[in-house]
Amino acid sequence: MNAVIYARYSSDSQREESIEGQIRECTEFAEKNDMVVIEHYIDRAFSAKTDDRPDFQRMIKDSEKHKFEVVIVWKLDRFARNRYDSAKNKRILKKNGVKVVSATEQIADGSVGILMESILEGYAEFYSAELSEKIRRGQTENALKGKTNGGGVPFGYVLNSEQRLAINPTTAPIVLEIFQRYANGETKKEIAADLTGRGIKTKAGNDFVPNSFNKILSNRKYIGEFKYKEIVLPDIVPAIIPVELFEAVQKRLEKNHRAPGRFKAKEEYLLTTKLFCGKCESMMVGESGTGKSGAKHYYYKCASAKRKRGCDKKAIKKDYIENLVVEETTEKILRDDVIGAHCRRDNSHTRST
Repeated sequence: MNAVIYARYSSDSQREESIEGQIRECTEFAEKNDMVVIEHYIDRAFSAKTDDRPDFQRMIKDSEKHKFEVVIVWKLDRFARNRYDSAKNKRILKKNGVKVVSATEQIADGSVGILMESILEGYAEFYSAELSEKIRRGQTENALKGKTNGGGVPFGYVLNSEQRLAINPTTAPIVLEIFQRYANGETKKEIAADLTGRGIKTKAGNDFVPNSFNKILSNRKYIGEFKYKEIVLPDIVPAIIPVELFEAVQKRLEKNHRAPGRFKAKEEYLLTTKLFCGKCESMMVGESGTGKSGAKHYYYKCASAKRKRGCDKKAIKKDYIENLVVEETTEKILRDDVIGAHCRRDNSHTRST
């Protein structure tokens, strides 16, 4: 009888030894029961809360080939911690002539075995839900005390022994400088070039680039605000930036976001904020590029396509679309009869009022 082994662990806190141990016990089970293991399916750092696991799905798909009759798991919770997913995928396997067995849980055939298997699966789902609730409670308590729940420490701060953010005296002044310079009109590119020229690095140890400021300039922790999900606590984190300066920066960021094409190049894009993608209705923004000959080319490009958010609209040449709009406006709007009609309506409206 041919069999395959499915093994997984759910988080980075578990190690490769977990997989090795599961495979060893599953292999021993197969040998005792005269099964020949033909393949291992392994998912690393994937939870069993859902069946959206690459090798798990590959195993389900491969069952259609009828090359194996048994899936061996170390415990049933390796297969699923969700009763619906477990039942759904076992039904698919059963249809393909494949049975799921546990190497460490003795489950008899018949009605008693069905009851025992459902109890084990129910307990696995209960354990998973209870663990999630405990983690959420712990993280909420941490948030209320101003303690971090993991994630990166923002540039300008360090994490103290109580897991709270504290000001880094070396990098906090740089954060203040970045905010002040951006509020005073300097571009991200100019600020990045200057910091790099002075040998100042990001938290990751890299040179500053314009994108390095995206999170910095919008991070409300710099004004002392701490947020975790729906919990927002003011004055919990030691502030680096005055509120007035932070709000001034947000206004400039918003202005640049509304008309991103105008700040991409010195070339004037006449249709910025007026031209929208015909496929996804996102704003078309200005973009430029240099050809092999060194000539500069200018385009309008869909913002969603540019950010790879699902739209495949191709860029349109700037001169072509601007000239087309001018021609259509001249032909359909700037005509004597159209202008005259508007004037007559305006005069009629004035008399009636």
